[in-house]
Amino acid sequence: MGSLQDVRGCLVDLDGTLVRGQQALPGASAFLEALEGRFVIVSNDAEHTPLELSRGLKRLGLAVNQRRIVLAGTTALDEIALRLPRARISMMASKSLMTYARDQGLVPVQTRPDIVFLGRDRQFSYERLMIAANAVRDGAELVAANPDLVHPGPNGAIVPETGALLAALIACTGPVPHRVIGKPEPALFEAGLGLLKLPKRAVMMVGDNPATDGEGARRFGLRYFEIRDGVFPLLGSAPSRHGSTGALALTA
Repeated sequence: MGSLQDVRGCLVDLDGTLVRGQQALPGASAFLEALEGRFVIVSNDAEHTPLELSRGLKRLGLAVNQRRIVLAGTTALDEIALRLPRARISMMASKSLMTYARDQGLVPVQTRPDIVFLGRDRQFSYERLMIAANAVRDGAELVAANPDLVHPGPNGAIVPETGALLAALIACTGPVPHRVIGKPEPALFEAGLGLLKLPKRAVMMVGDNPATDGEGARRFGLRYFEIRDGVFPLLGSAPSRHGSTGALALTA
């Protein structure tokens, strides 16, 4: 798909690429600075809003404007609000996303929902699972922010993700139609590309997960650089998986 010298902008994953837990990964800040604003973070995060994440990244030494952050959770709620204004929505999600849903005109409820929405719910419980399973059985549409079972935590810790909740729900209901918004599905790539205002041929996806970042980029028609051993595509000195060296400058 061409050499890395053709790259004019990047879509960049977050967990495992720029940060792990509450720490920025080595080289992440310099990588973003080298991009000179020509990047958008596209993350399967299903817990925070872009503003919250921007503030959190600033505390880690990463300066990222909220307008350069596309998240699976808020993108899913935006899509629901556009498609079904004032929809009644049962949410297995954070308080932040519940507030965000209300701000988009959606109506969080516990009974007779139009939509069952799955995000990353730290308060996940037997009762919440029972409510969601019965709502889906009774005809509510099921929307999951992302398919991830886990994401990487500090020192190799397992951090359960939205896909684990989805698996638990489907274990109760049996196979049911459902929609997934996050990577590898196209919604985040489309939103990120729209913010970059660049053609696909000039954009590269940078991430650490071949099943979501890599597969999603392949389906969407983007080249993909997989972060390995802390080597970033523009700054590292080791050869990339594409056979090019990392010390490159973006073309204007």
